[in-house]
Order: sequence, then C-alpha cells, then structure tokens
Amino acid sequence: HSMTPVSAIDRITVEWTMSATGTIWLRYHAVGDVEEIRLPDNLDQSQRMDNLWQSTCFELFLGEPGKEPYCEFNFSPSGNWAAYSFDRYRDGMERLVLAQPPEIYTDFSDTHMALEVTFGLPDIWVREEFDAGLSAVIETQDGEKSLWALAHPAANPDFHHRDGFTLKMEAAER
Repeated sequence: HSMTPVSAIDRITVEWTMSATGTIWLRYHAVGDVEEIRLPDNLDQSQRMDNLWQSTCFELFLGEPGKEPYCEFNFSPSGNWAAYSFDRYRDGMERLVLAQPPEIYTDFSDTHMALEVTFGLPDIWVREEFDAGLSAVIETQDGEKSLWALAHPAANPDFHHRDGFTLKMEAAER
C-alpha cells in the first residue's frame, strides 16, 4: 500500500491450489533483502495465536461470491497460525475451528523467503468457488511495516475490504 513504508521486499508472488474437498495449498514467495525482515525468534512453533498481523505474516481472505460472510487466515514464518470467520465486514468475528492445524513450512535465503501452507477448510466453508484476497504484512528490523495485497481498494490499507478479494479461487475438478 502506498501509505506504508518501502519494504526490504521487492515483490511477493503466490501460487495456490484448492481441492473440491476444501484442502488449500498456498506458497507465498517474497524476494528482496531478507536479512532486513524481522522474523520470529522461534521458527518451529505450530500454535493457534492471535495478533499475528502485528508482525511479518501472510494472509488469505475467502468469501463466497455475492454473500457477506468471510474467513481470514494468518500464517507466520514461526509456524503459528490463526483462523477467523466473520458474519459481515469486520463484524461477528469468531475463531474458526479447523479439524487439523495448518502445515506450515518456510524456506529462507539472503534474497528470498517462502512460506508454504496446506490446510483443510471446515465442512461448512467448503465451496467450489471463492472470492479471495491474498495479503502480507512485512515488518523490517527497524519495526516499520509494509502492507501487501492483490488490491488495495481504499485510501487506507484494509485487507478486510471485499473489493480487495479480487482472486477467483476455484476448486480443481474432482
């Protein structure tokens, strides 16, 4: 977002697949000066944790086309994660229960950071198609944050804004 400081990262790409049974695989790949990124001290955790967006994390937002409810998923390079459901824009937030915690793997070098995650959606959220928003918060060593998304539809950064859910995520054929 133009309001956030220039980051050590030059670009972020995301690859994804979604099965008809609701298993999602994502691979976020950030290229730049990775040594400038603030990363968690412990990189081998795997716990549900709130407020991951306050530091470096990668996010996915999913909403059924034409409907208000949506989900938010946060994935940290530490392996920690969060999942929430909302009734409508920033309202009715509840922890989204997943049958199994996401499997999160990270890969680093001086010039790239990749986070790969696989997780299953709860049955009530399995769909053939979603409007999806992909985003990232990148925190640098000096504490500044840059906010990345497929689209920033508002003057202020807002990953929850439905006009930012610009990816049509469709399930692979059965």
